[in-house]
Amino acid sequence: MKQRALGDVQVGAVGLGGMPMSIEGRPDEARSVSTIHAALDAGVTLVDTADAYHRDAGEVGHNESLIAKALATYGGDTSAVVVATKGGHLRPGDGSWTQNGRPEYLQEAARASARRLGVESIGLYQFHRPDPEVPYAESIGALVQLLDDGVIQRAGISNASVAQIDEANEVLGGRLVSVQNQFSPAFRSSRAELDRCAELGIAFLPWSPLGGIKSAADLGGNHSAFGTIAQERGVSPQQVALAWELALSDVVLPIPGSSRPASIEDSVRAADLELTAEELAALEADPA
Repeated sequence: MKQRALGDVQVGAVGLGGMPMSIEGRPDEARSVSTIHAALDAGVTLVDTADAYHRDAGEVGHNESLIAKALATYGGDTSAVVVATKGGHLRPGDGSWTQNGRPEYLQEAARASARRLGVESIGLYQFHRPDPEVPYAESIGALVQLLDDGVIQRAGISNASVAQIDEANEVLGGRLVSVQNQFSPAFRSSRAELDRCAELGIAFLPWSPLGGIKSAADLGGNHSAFGTIAQERGVSPQQVALAWELALSDVVLPIPGSSRPASIEDSVRAADLELTAEELAALEADPA
């Protein structure tokens, strides 16, 4: 697969989001492991997870443990795989999401994530979501300490504004390597954050990059250009959506969530789909 920069390393241009394999509606473990193995077979070397990717209150880190098992049972070389996890967002088990950005909590959470992943140092650790009860710089300060202590190799943030990107990068002394925000054909409000990442040379990881696309029919109405181009090219609309995102900037690294081997195998083909200038213009003019 074509490669893109994530800080000081190169990873496959399309990653794998692990969330669907651990929350409500998740598949059985065997299918999830097969999905991760299929991603690795296809050249995926960035796998995104979080300690909050679980369904029930007593299974914090479910997705991290699942990914660790899949990597341990994979028959090939996994030395180039970067597992990116997150902390600071919690699921109490009642379906809600809460925040905890206290530095001492993030320090604890990162070490717990490393244990579940079976690593001495986490490839990429991301502050999952700003906590309105904690000054942002204090939360990011925990990442500084984790970097300095060697608990994590790289630091990122998620669900951040342009101002928070700049603040985090300043607190980290220029060591911010990634920003993970929601971005898709149907959700473009993080375009300013994407553009800021491009200016700074920081990787931008769109989460939910397909925005719930399941078929060409999902791209009807205002999204007709995606479905039309997919039909003309003989590819899936998902591939067109990901190829469009990849074309926006060299810093973009989509992480489509998947729980079936066939879906991630389809998504990674977007890395080789070269859209024409005319197609890109049509997709750009086809907003949600």
